[in-house]
Amino acid sequence: MIRINLLPPEYRRRARTPLKFMAGTLSMAVVAASMLAWFGWLTFGVASEVNSEVAVLQTEMDGVAPQVKYHKALESERSIFDAREKTLAEITKNRINWTRKIDELVTIVNSGGDGVRHFVWLDDLMVAQGTDGKAKNAGTFKAAAKSGSDNFAQMANFLEDLEKSSFIEDFNPPAVPEGQATQVDKELIPAVVWAFPISLVLKPIEDRSAAKAAEEAKPKPAAPNNKAKESNK
Repeated sequence: MIRINLLPPEYRRRARTPLKFMAGTLSMAVVAASMLAWFGWLTFGVASEVNSEVAVLQTEMDGVAPQVKYHKALESERSIFDAREKTLAEITKNRINWTRKIDELVTIVNSGGDGVRHFVWLDDLMVAQGTDGKAKNAGTFKAAAKSGSDNFAQMANFLEDLEKSSFIEDFNPPAVPEGQATQVDKELIPAVVWAFPISLVLKPIEDRSAAKAAEEAKPKPAAPNNKAKESNK
């Protein structure tokens, strides 16, 4: 239906924008302005803050990089030295400390009490330690010993002290003692000397390693409590 308004312009009703349209347009404008403000804040606020933090972290990383490189070099050297230390430990574990063995033997010789228990000396000493795993034994210890007494029991006492000492730990049990009495000039002291050999065979490396491992596994004795002793007094 067509309507024609014949009123003069001054009497006509002015055309107005609908309220709903204005509200929708205003809402869209507010949303657009908010999004624009949020985008600007992200671009100029957060982005600059992130860039600043990245620059700080990059500076720290540049300072730490040489230390990391040095640390890696130390780790590489450490692995090399650990391998060397392990190899040396295996060698030390399997070898015989002959200096200590000789000291132990000298201690046994000196424990005779100037002939009270035994009076023994050595004319020669020969040590041979094998390195071939296919050999019949790991090594031998041989000595030509002499007992300066006509009492055969003193030679037996020396061999008994030898078997009870730490010297014998790395060797198989010695053979049955045997000796030969040698007549010497009666004007000399001692006048009679018993000559007897000392012949020992080293235990295999496996047996020595197992014995050392068992010894290390034993619990160590607790230290004495001095305070408890003082309180008892």
